Amino acid sequence: MPNLSGDWREERLAQLDFTIDLFHESLDAAGDEVRRCTDYDAPAMRGTTFWSRTNRFIGERKAKEGWDYTTRDSILRTIHPSRSHAVTAVSAAGGVGDPKKKVRSRNPKGPKMARIVERNGQFALMSRDAVLYGRELDEIPTWCLLYKWEKGRLLAELSLPIKMSGKFVDEWLERIPLDLPDLGEIGVDVNLLDAPEDDNGNTEVIVELLGD
Repeated sequence: MPNLSGDWREERLAQLDFTIDLFHESLDAAGDEVRRCTDYDAPAMRGTTFWSRTNRFIGERKAKEGWDYTTRDSILRTIHPSRSHAVTAVSAAGGVGDPKKKVRSRNPKGPKMARIVERNGQFALMSRDAVLYGRELDEIPTWCLLYKWEKGRLLAELSLPIKMSGKFVDEWLERIPLDLPDLGEIGVDVNLLDAPEDDNGNTEVIVELLGD
């Protein structure tokens, strides 16, 4: 296991052209958006807002550095100018921010996310995506900014998924814990929903009992 000191994490993030400030500012701004929701909004609005706004703010900030952004298949990805990798934010369950504990996506993912996870790091033949992005869009390794609200504190990590069990992403090639400043309490659970279904509209309700 690599040295998990703050210096190591900052260096690894820098290799990927990320900073703690990028994620802190994007998550903090997304929290402000959630605070504007009221009981007159749809029940899932807070979770969807936090997920969508976090990805939006990451995309807007990195666009100034030449990164691209795509919402294809409702998977919100910010893509490095070199097409070496991308990032998407999703809610998580388990030991977020603690590499000694298991972590997985909190909400079920459809076949399009499964394809991305399975193909992370692989190359494809030239296609329309290769013309637009330099390689097949789903072949661009996609890192996940995992977040979880626990006891009023936001936990987060940047991790590279490589496998799914059923509809949950639960195996990672690399995990980088993020030591975020306190973002303050937003007073609601934003983990309920982090994306529309991406499996051609076939909605499946999964009931799961989780221990503390």
